[in-house]
Amino acid sequence: MYRIVVPVKQVPDMERVRFDTEAGRVDRSSAPGVVNPVDLHALETALRIRDAHGGTVTAISMGPQQAESALKECLARGADRVVLLADKAFAGADTWATSCTLAAAIRKLGGCELVVCGEKTVDGDTGQVGPELAEWLGIPHVNYIRDVLSVDGRLKALCDMSDGLHVAEVTLPALITVTRRAGKPRYSTPQRIFKAVEARVERWGADELKEFTSPDNFGLRGSPTRLTRVVVPPLEGRKGVKLDGSPDESIETLVQKLETGGIL
Repeated sequence: MYRIVVPVKQVPDMERVRFDTEAGRVDRSSAPGVVNPVDLHALETALRIRDAHGGTVTAISMGPQQAESALKECLARGADRVVLLADKAFAGADTWATSCTLAAAIRKLGGCELVVCGEKTVDGDTGQVGPELAEWLGIPHVNYIRDVLSVDGRLKALCDMSDGLHVAEVTLPALITVTRRAGKPRYSTPQRIFKAVEARVERWGADELKEFTSPDNFGLRGSPTRLTRVVVPPLEGRKGVKLDGSPDESIETLVQKLETGGIL
């Protein structure tokens, strides 16, 4: 039996969100919040391990009160327990402070045998929180997993790396990050949806976590980096080029143009 924790994040729907170029930030109020898509693959990976070997899956998220909806979706998809980390003290956190806060929450849960994260979020796209969380917890981590092959005190997984597929093994407790190629998220059932709607989401703030880390590590105060602005690349001045000929001829022409332009 394994205690599994899945950190999830509520992000704006990136197909509908607008960017405030004057303020240099994402206008999160311009689009509804959804569960970070790859986090659903992480949840599915955790649920499959639980279903095969027994145990529990706990989803945790750090965010404002409206992030409860993301956690209720996790319940509807099969999570056993959800916890929201909500406090003004957590506001403005970069990946370092975020991972520290998540680590404190996992310690408060009593630890776990496995943490399953999505490889990155669609709003930040850093891929830093998972590995940093593993460092705070003092456990090994394996990234870019597309399939978990076996779990038996050790976890064996198939990793999708830039130079091909690799098989990696790690002793538990450990942390893994999964890609969009990991297990396809299951659908919610009507029974689970009704139960999730009525469920009470546990909420922890800075007071509940200060026993497990210094309050100086929370939020903006605990963040060594600052986001100064967001830049949206202009589309004006771009022009497409149509390549004529057979597929082989078009590929040869494209490669030549990329080489001439110094891209290759």
